Amino acid sequence: MFAGDSDSIINNSVVDLSPSMQNEGVSSKQLARKLTEQAASNPDAMQTFEWQHRRIDGQLFDAEVRLKRFGIEKDKPLLVAFVRDITSRKEAENALRQSEMKYRHLIENADDAIFIAQEGMIVFANGKASILMGYTEKELTRLPLREIIHKNDQKMVEDRHRRRLQGETELPATYSFILVTKEGVERTVQLSTMLIEWEGQPATLNFLRDITDQKKLEDLLQQAQKMEAIGTLAGGIAHDFNNILMGIQGRVSLMSVKRQSASEKEHLQAIEAHVASAASLTRQLLGFARGGKYQPKPTDLNKLVRYSAGMFGRTKKEIEVVIETPESPVVSDVDRQQIEQVLLNLYVNAWQAMPNGGKLYLKTSIISLDERQCKPHGKPPGSYARITVMDTGTGMDEAIQQRIFDPFFTTKEKGRGTGLGLASAYGIVSNHNGFITVSSKVNHGTSFDIYMPSSEEVPQQSSQQEPTIEMGEETLLLIDDEEIVVEVSQAMLEQLGYSVLTARSGNDGISIFRQAKEKVALVILDLVMPGMDGATTFEQIRKIHKESKE
Repeated sequence: MFAGDSDSIINNSVVDLSPSMQNEGVSSKQLARKLTEQAASNPDAMQTFEWQHRRIDGQLFDAEVRLKRFGIEKDKPLLVAFVRDITSRKEAENALRQSEMKYRHLIENADDAIFIAQEGMIVFANGKASILMGYTEKELTRLPLREIIHKNDQKMVEDRHRRRLQGETELPATYSFILVTKEGVERTVQLSTMLIEWEGQPATLNFLRDITDQKKLEDLLQQAQKMEAIGTLAGGIAHDFNNILMGIQGRVSLMSVKRQSASEKEHLQAIEAHVASAASLTRQLLGFARGGKYQPKPTDLNKLVRYSAGMFGRTKKEIEVVIETPESPVVSDVDRQQIEQVLLNLYVNAWQAMPNGGKLYLKTSIISLDERQCKPHGKPPGSYARITVMDTGTGMDEAIQQRIFDPFFTTKEKGRGTGLGLASAYGIVSNHNGFITVSSKVNHGTSFDIYMPSSEEVPQQSSQQEPTIEMGEETLLLIDDEEIVVEVSQAMLEQLGYSVLTARSGNDGISIFRQAKEKVALVILDLVMPGMDGATTFEQIRKIHKESKE
């Protein structure tokens, strides 16, 4: 079995008979000699160690050596050595060790958190599970499964775990729930699970993936789609309602021209006040409904914020307004009046959230947003002008934040709000190719951020002129599909001295204009009409009369 002849074997120790081990290091060699010496000095002890020997043919093999003293000859201890070839066992152990290393490498480097649950307890977890859940791997072992599950989802997850251990196969293998970390942070996770056997008992092998950011993105996209659908509905309602209001206001205006008694005049003024109130609601609805921007111009938002805050601050002395703006202009192409409406809506909401007074922080800046930041809102990356409106008020919980931009949703008591202010703000900002975000915490205030594309143009100075009523005698062409609008507008224009031609559609308007183009001084047309809309009608009119101006 050993290398060399019998003469070379006699008078040598087991260690000496293994010259191949000379290169294995002094420490292992010394250990073997120490065990040999212990066996020689202790007749009752059996010393066992593993070693590597060389056969007579020179081939190395793994051996288990067992040494025991059985006597003394010439004052020297005699040892008996039992040597067993354990090459196959060592190969099997090495293969098993390599396999375990591969699987551990896969598990520890997996992107997902992996854990094994058995009878409602976590019995194994990888490093990623430890990171996700906030517990050490030691803490996770034997941790009750329910400890990592939000109370609202505990019953569902535990029930599915129990039924899977019982062998039910109809259960969905993948589902999501809210995980609660050791620090109490809530994360949305997706669980993929399967039935396995662990230490002779049924268990579940679970793969856990954090989908919190993905879920937030999906919620934002769903919110945007919902708001767009509601906006379309609101726009249609507001358009029709506005036409009705115009008819009422027009009739009242025509009646006001004639002489009335004091009582009749009082009634007409009351009607006009109610119409104005209803018109204010329709403006907010139209603002939410993504209608057109009426007069977008390069505007310095620094000045706009200071102006609107000044108006608000004069009426709300209990609120301290803190404004922070950069020295250089923060410019965006906006309709000044609409953005003023947005800001005043936010100021009023902040004021109502601070019934005992507080601070209102206003800040403007230019910020560069990447695709990741813009994608949830459906906007392109680039440079944006940002207005921040932050208060120190009562704040909101997550459920309210999800609904604050919905039309007619309000947390205010009856009579204190219509629920259209923030919905209108949302629509107006969307009209300007921007978006608005909110962050809030109960008893820690609320912060709104408005983002609109920045502009390199020079801000234009706003000029306001007193409206005047123009009398005339020219011929006008009025094109509108709404009967009530045509009737009232025609009567009012004729009251001012004009001759009025009317058409109920784009095609009819073009036919009338073609016949009377020499005497028509002005065309008034509705942009929203069935069939041929106002824009197309205008282009056709320009082709007939190339000098026509918009």
